[in-house]
Amino acid sequence: MNPFPGMNPYLERHWRDVHARLIVYACDSLQAQLPEGLVARIEERVYVDYPRESITRLIYPDIRVSELRQPAPASSAGTATAVLEAVDISTRIIVEEEEIPIVETYIEVVDPAGGLVITVIEVLSVSNKVPGVGQDVYRSKQRGLLEAGVNLVEIDLLRTGQRVVSLSPTSLLQFVNVPYLVCVFRSWQPRKREVYPIALNQPLPKIAVPLRPSDADVVLDLQQLLNRCYEVGRYDQLINYSHDPDPPLDAEGMTWLHQILVEKGLRKPANG
Repeated sequence: MNPFPGMNPYLERHWRDVHARLIVYACDSLQAQLPEGLVARIEERVYVDYPRESITRLIYPDIRVSELRQPAPASSAGTATAVLEAVDISTRIIVEEEEIPIVETYIEVVDPAGGLVITVIEVLSVSNKVPGVGQDVYRSKQRGLLEAGVNLVEIDLLRTGQRVVSLSPTSLLQFVNVPYLVCVFRSWQPRKREVYPIALNQPLPKIAVPLRPSDADVVLDLQQLLNRCYEVGRYDQLINYSHDPDPPLDAEGMTWLHQILVEKGLRKPANG
C-alpha cells in the first residue's frame, strides 16, 4: 500500500512504468463513464531523439597478440613465441549512431461518428519537461490542440524539469513552489484554465474532465489511480525507503517524508 497520502516521491525514478500504468488505468476509468457516442483510446506519438554527444564515433582495431610457431631445430621440440602483429592505426571504422525512437502515450476521447477528437489527457513525462526534442514536440502538439479547440487535461506529477502546462509564464509564477499540478483547458473557455495545485502532503485530486459542452464532466480520481499503480506494480518490493527520493526534497519536505516513513515502519527513527 502506498505509504503517502498523495503522490509518492519515490515513484519518479520508475516513471516509465508508472506512466504506462496511469495511462491504461485512466483510459479504463474514462471508458466506463463516457456517454453513448464517445470512446476513449490510447494513442502514441513517436519522435526521434539523438544521443547527447556526437552522433558518430570512431572505432580503432586493437593491437593483436598471436602465436608464431618457430621451426624446430633438429635436436629439440618446436617452441612457440608470442609476437605483436603491427596494425596500421590509421585503419578506422566510422559508425553512425542509431537514431533513438521515443514513444509517448496519451489518451484521446473521440467521437467516431463525426471523426472528431473531443478531449486529450496527457500525463507528463520527463522528456516533456526538460529542454530538447521531446519538449519541442510536446509544445507543438499542445499548441495544435489549443488552436483546434480540443479540450486538454495536463497531469504533471513530476518535480523534475520545467513546467510546460498551458499556462502563461505570469500565471505559472503562482505555482512555483507547488510540487505537482493539473491544468484543464476547456475549448469553449479559451481564456480560462482550471488548475489543481497539489502539495506534497495532500491527496491527489479528483479531476473534472470536460467533453462536449452539452455533456456532463467525467471524473478521474488520481489518487485511486496512483494507488492502483503502486499496488499492482508491487512498488513496495522495489523501493528502498531507507534511501532518499530522487530528485531530493527540500529540508522541510525531507523532515515530513522521514516522519511518514517512521510512522509506517519503513524507516528507523533518527536516534534509533
